[in-house]
Amino acid sequence: MESQTLEHTQPLALAQEPRNPGMALDLDWVTGVQANTSAIERRCATLSARRSVKKDYQAAWLLKAVTCIDLTTLSGDDTEERVRRLCAKARQPVRSDIMQALDMAPITTGAVCVYHEMIPAAVKALEGTGIPVAAVSTGFPAGLSPFHLRVAEIKESVKAGAKEIDIVISRRHVLAGNWQALYDEMKAFRAACGEAHVKAILATGELGSLRNVARASLICMMAGADFIKTSTGKESVNATLPVSLVMIRAIRDYYDRTGFRVGYKPAGGISKAKDSLVYLSLIKEELGDRWLQPDLFRFGASSLLNDIERQLEHHTTGAYSASYRHASA
Repeated sequence: MESQTLEHTQPLALAQEPRNPGMALDLDWVTGVQANTSAIERRCATLSARRSVKKDYQAAWLLKAVTCIDLTTLSGDDTEERVRRLCAKARQPVRSDIMQALDMAPITTGAVCVYHEMIPAAVKALEGTGIPVAAVSTGFPAGLSPFHLRVAEIKESVKAGAKEIDIVISRRHVLAGNWQALYDEMKAFRAACGEAHVKAILATGELGSLRNVARASLICMMAGADFIKTSTGKESVNATLPVSLVMIRAIRDYYDRTGFRVGYKPAGGISKAKDSLVYLSLIKEELGDRWLQPDLFRFGASSLLNDIERQLEHHTTGAYSASYRHASA
């Protein structure tokens, strides 16, 4: 992981990645997928047990993490002013004095993620920046509203200016093994998104087993998902390393078979800078450097940025500041 240094943390000039068009439902592939839980847990235990990267290497990887954050506010008390402050933080996620001390050019977060009602305020606040607005949709977080309303919600969010749509799948289809229904649902959601990219939220903490996580991941990719995402952040169990490893390997298998890269987004419970380093190392080792760019990897987070900025200030000054000095909104 220490190959990344400060001068190489800016997003690369990448060719436009071909969008995943999906494929016909292959039930033989889906039902043949298994998950060895003990082996998965042993693999994940090796990640957090390693000595973390230090000094300039750590700063470089933390800056990389910042560029992959979907800076998020999904609260019932959200206001347009809160969203505008969040967008200002997305435009300048790390204080200018810290960036100057690191001798780095400005960076931005990967996106800003909000509820549908807040899309216009976010779009206006981010105008001219190139930072996309992502909107949660399809009856987020439970996904239990009438199907036609979920499809209509997607279309309304795209019309309002969202460039990315985070949809939630119907967990009951996974728990019942109704793979055709899940595939058809995901296909309809993808079609409703049009040119907007779609992230399929699996709500992995509610799927019952790692095998179900693997199978649901494949189904969503077969139906055309641009990203697969762990959680809404509202479940009792959100992103974990075992779940992430299962989903990442499903992405790798899908790429090996189809040649199309699908993105990955862990969300919920990732709030510490050291945790972001573990996830980045997992991506690098399992998928390779190409997936370390924000068009293929995102963190769904709000407080993570605060801790990263605090760690970067410590790197430049040698002292830790109070966390309230790095509020994201």
